[in-house]
Amino acid sequence: MRAHIVAGIGLALLIAAPAHAEPDWAAVGKALGKSGAQAPGHIYRVGLPRSDLKVKLDGVELKPALALGSWLAFQPMGDHDAMVMGDLVLTQPEVNPVMKKLVEGGLEVTALHNHLLRSEPATMYMHVSGHGDPVKLAAALHDGLQESATPLGETAPAPAAAAAIDLDTSAIDQALGSKGKVNGGVYQVGIPRTETIRDGGMEVPEAMGSAIAINFQPTGNGKAAMTGDFVLIASEVNPVLRALRENGIEVTAVHNHMLEDTPRLFFMHFWANDDALKLAKGLKAALDKTASGKKS
Repeated sequence: MRAHIVAGIGLALLIAAPAHAEPDWAAVGKALGKSGAQAPGHIYRVGLPRSDLKVKLDGVELKPALALGSWLAFQPMGDHDAMVMGDLVLTQPEVNPVMKKLVEGGLEVTALHNHLLRSEPATMYMHVSGHGDPVKLAAALHDGLQESATPLGETAPAPAAAAAIDLDTSAIDQALGSKGKVNGGVYQVGIPRTETIRDGGMEVPEAMGSAIAINFQPTGNGKAAMTGDFVLIASEVNPVLRALRENGIEVTAVHNHMLEDTPRLFFMHFWANDDALKLAKGLKAALDKTASGKKS
């Protein structure tokens, strides 16, 4: 009898306990000026492709999905607060005006650097972070983005059917040991690290930029322009760098994206334009130097 009473009390307390409601994502999208979509891990992710830019690298005009995709991701923290992280693609004249507005709005800049070499016009990548009321964070980010020509719009476009792409994606999947997807004329592959990644004590899911990213843009006759970044711990940096260079893949940047990450991470960006399957095999040689793959 006593056990039934205790169980009943416990159930009543569980029902009565206030649950942390997710933020009003529609209000966040309205404040930002661009709506997003739910991603795994209770993440609200907003894509902000720089479709206004016409960037060329080694004669290849880069599609936004290859290397010009700004994004922001919001993660609930309880009590209607959220953490936001993101990566803003900016031209050099946009950097300081955007940074000024973001800092004034209470956002933190966690990194500023290149991802590419020789691109015309040159692009810079500003990584941002913030904690607090998600609508206020979105409004501050909107004010910062207004200092750039980043296209904004109240609603996200309806998802289009995946178009065919001029690459043997099955062979690429087999070579990498991971399956990708077509997005905006680019074949994108995301590969998580095996350990849990945290920043400032908060878990950083794949949708917030903790996964290895590999992008292929067809350039004809089985070739592809390829870029992305490896997510590495310190002991992996030079083994991966050597594997990439041995396979004809250029390393274009090595740097941080976060400030309080555990484990400490380094992001290695790369570039090549060659036979897509050859490049995929070269990437697999580098992946084999990392703790990456499906989490158990």
